[in-house]
Amino acid sequence: MLNINLIRTSPEEVQKALLKKGFSVNFDEFLSKDKERRTKLQEVENLKAKRNKVSSEVPKLKKEGKPVEGVFEEMRLIGAEIARLDAEVSALDSSMNDFLAGLPNIPDPDLLPGEKENNKVIKEFKEKPVFSFQPKNHVELCTSLKMIDYERGTKIAGGGYWLYRGMGARLEWALLNYFIDTHLKDGYEFILPPHMLNYDCGFGAGQFPKFAEDVYWLEGEADRKKNRFMLPTAETALVNLYAGEIMDEADLPKKLFAYTPCYRKEAGSYGSEERGMIRGHQFNKVEMVQYAHPEKSAEAFEELVNKAAALVEGLGLHFHISKLAAGDCSASMARTYDIEVWIPSMGIYKEVSSVSNANDYQARRNNTKYRDSLTGKTNFVHTLNGSGLATSRVIPAIVEQFQNADGSITVPEALRKYLGTDVLNFSSLKC
Repeated sequence: MLNINLIRTSPEEVQKALLKKGFSVNFDEFLSKDKERRTKLQEVENLKAKRNKVSSEVPKLKKEGKPVEGVFEEMRLIGAEIARLDAEVSALDSSMNDFLAGLPNIPDPDLLPGEKENNKVIKEFKEKPVFSFQPKNHVELCTSLKMIDYERGTKIAGGGYWLYRGMGARLEWALLNYFIDTHLKDGYEFILPPHMLNYDCGFGAGQFPKFAEDVYWLEGEADRKKNRFMLPTAETALVNLYAGEIMDEADLPKKLFAYTPCYRKEAGSYGSEERGMIRGHQFNKVEMVQYAHPEKSAEAFEELVNKAAALVEGLGLHFHISKLAAGDCSASMARTYDIEVWIPSMGIYKEVSSVSNANDYQARRNNTKYRDSLTGKTNFVHTLNGSGLATSRVIPAIVEQFQNADGSITVPEALRKYLGTDVLNFSSLKC
C-alpha cells in the first residue's frame, strides 16, 4: 500500500514513478474523494461537539424545571445526521482503499524503466562449463539415472508435476539441508508455516486482489475473503507473521527462513525452455525474509543478495546476478535482483532466487510497525525476501553443468556429506 500522504502532496511524482513499471494512473478522482472525505469527517466532529454541548444543557433545564423534549429532538436529528455522514465516509473509505490496494509499489529511483529488455547483469560467477563430449539435457540425465520420474509424476498428478526417487530424492533433500544449515549458521530463525493461508495473507503480501487467480483456492467458501489458498511461496506467510503488531525497535532486524513446497498455477505453455523441472505447479523452496528498520533496509537487501549468491557459489555453479528494471519487478516490490543459473542444454540463464525489497509497502497493507526507542512513536517496518533457494532449477543446473562423458554426475563438494558419495552413477542408484 502506498503512503496516502505522498499521493496528496506529490501526485505527479508518484504517477511518474509508477510509469516506470508501465502502470498509468490518474489521481484526480481519488484526491477529490479524499477531500470530500476529510470535509465530511470535519462535519462529523463539528456535529459531535454540538451534540455534546446540547446534551450538557439537559441537566440545567431539568434543574430549572424547563421542558427538555426539544433538546432531545435536536439531539436525535444531530445523531441521524452523524450516522448519515459516517455511512458516506465509510463508503468513501472503502472506495479509496480499493483504489490504493490496486496500486503497485513505487520502484526505487535508480531502477531503469521498462521490463526484461532493461535488466542489467551486474555480476558473474565462474566460467561457463565447456564439454569435450556431446552433453545431455537434465531430463535425459535424470531419467537415465532414475533420479526423476516424469512419466509417473504426470500419471498421478497431471502435467507440470514430477516425482523424485532414489538418489534424486536424496539430492533434493541434500540441497534443502545445505540451505537450512547455512541459514541456521547465519543466525536466521527456522519457521515451518502452514501451507494453507487466509485471504489476509495474500492481501498483506501484495499478491491480492490483482493476482488472486494465480493461486490454488480450497473449495468451499464462495467469498474469497473467507476462503483459504495454498501458499505460492513462504514469503506470503512470513511477511504476515507480525501483521497488526508493534515490534520493539531492539528486535530489528528480525531474520527468518522457512522451508515449504510452493503451489502455483503457472498458466501458460510448457515449451522447450520449460521442460523437465524448470517450471511446475509444485516445487520446494527455502525462503528468507527480513523485517528491517527503514534506515537499515538497503543493508538488509545486500545481505540477502550475498546470501543467495553464496549458496549458488558454494555449489560451484556458473551463474550471474541481474538487476531488474522497474517493470520486471513484481507489483509489491521496489527493487529486485535475480540470481540466475546457467542451463547448458538451453543456452540460457534461469532464476533460482529473486531477492526483493518491498520497503514499507507490505507493512502498510498488513499494519506491521515498530516503536521508536527514543521518541516512542510507531513507524512501519521494511520487509525483504529472497529465495534461498528454490531447488527445481538448481538440480537441472547441477546435473547439466557437472555431467561427465559416461553419463554420471559429479556431486558438488558442499553436498557430499549429505549424499555420502562424490558421483551419481548407476552404482549409486542402490544407495
